Amino acid sequence: MAERLLIIEDEETLGASLKRVFTKEGYSVDLATNAESGLELIDKVLYDLIITDIILPGMNGIEFLKKVKERYPDQIVIIITAYASIETAVEALRAGAHDYVIKPIIHEEIKQIVRNALKQRALQRENILLKKEIERHYDFSHIIGESPAIKKIIDEVKKIANAKSHVLLLGETGTGKELIARAIHFNSSRAEKPFIPINCSAIPENLLESELFGHVRGAFTGAVSSKRGLFEEANGGTVFLDEIGELSLPLQAKLLRVLEDQEIRPVGSNQPVKVDIRFISATNKDLLQLVREGKFREDLFYRLNVISIVLPPLRERGEDIELLTRYFIERYSKEHGKEVKGIDEDALKLLKKYQWPGNIRELQNVIERAVLITEDGLIKKEHLPEGLIQTKDSFLEEALKNKLSIEDYTKSFILRYQGQYTEQQLADMLGITRKSLWEKRKRWGISKN
Repeated sequence: MAERLLIIEDEETLGASLKRVFTKEGYSVDLATNAESGLELIDKVLYDLIITDIILPGMNGIEFLKKVKERYPDQIVIIITAYASIETAVEALRAGAHDYVIKPIIHEEIKQIVRNALKQRALQRENILLKKEIERHYDFSHIIGESPAIKKIIDEVKKIANAKSHVLLLGETGTGKELIARAIHFNSSRAEKPFIPINCSAIPENLLESELFGHVRGAFTGAVSSKRGLFEEANGGTVFLDEIGELSLPLQAKLLRVLEDQEIRPVGSNQPVKVDIRFISATNKDLLQLVREGKFREDLFYRLNVISIVLPPLRERGEDIELLTRYFIERYSKEHGKEVKGIDEDALKLLKKYQWPGNIRELQNVIERAVLITEDGLIKKEHLPEGLIQTKDSFLEEALKNKLSIEDYTKSFILRYQGQYTEQQLADMLGITRKSLWEKRKRWGISKN
């Protein structure tokens, strides 16, 4: 994507010359002849760098710089000054200018200053991303398991990691879809670019469009400054859209345009921004059924479903339960500073017998809890949740015997187990989102214990 420059210069010849020079360098360049029109532009367009003369009609370059920094503190601004105004250039640096260029302009000099400024900004952004992501490198060793099912998944991921195609991950809640998405990204040519996970059900609907696409200043009440969206921040990298089935139809249409045109349009802006993104989507829902019900766009489904990978539930990976258990014991022992050496046979048998409706995430939570409460360095049966010891098979049998409807079963399930599990665990076991759990409680008048 071409980086965007704004040049503010009232000398027509110089302005045209600079625009021509930077356009040839591959930048997207806008030109303004005064500070006032420049301010209007930066409220509509997100520029990577601004070059402004100090001597301008009306508002001068220093006043312009101060207003820019008030609105957008991180904006890069380079000042153009004449020989006679070096003192003013120093004042500009104190006000937040990145650098200054003295007239007459030497093209190679200003090009190098711009390149250095943009490179410095890119390094700063990359350092933030590296700290958050690259330091925690996701190789295939992070995918724990020796079962045929998980070995097949690893083989599939290795084959498609470096492809450009979009990926759809299918499977029950808690099966490790985000871990697989990260493995795909960090083993691809995009590994040094951002990996941005987005939970489509966790961001309020009225904020989701702004979060994804960004917005310009004044686009809506409360938009006091422009903001880059998550899609623009992910340029060159990967976006992981978790719970894609929760996306509203209007946002599905806008996402489809991003996939087709590889460009976004910030809220309140008429200027499209080119992006290069690989999308990895995930859902625990039957998207084809949602398509048939008119709740999910068919064209978007086929755009996202170029490569699909189905993650097996934990109950189909029985031979991995012991391996995962020992991995989580070691991990949480270190995290919580406890010496837990393992798990006894009776407790392990219960873990292997259990059906794990919340999958790996539920097992992870159970082991962390057990590590915290054990006092003799060994996880035993009594350290496991009561609901796991008294398996829910009997509850299901009771529900079938009483011919409970799905709604009555769900209500009874919540009432019986909400004191034993966290909100997330309970939602996972029911195969719903926390938002759906909250809505059901509200509808049925069930208060939390």
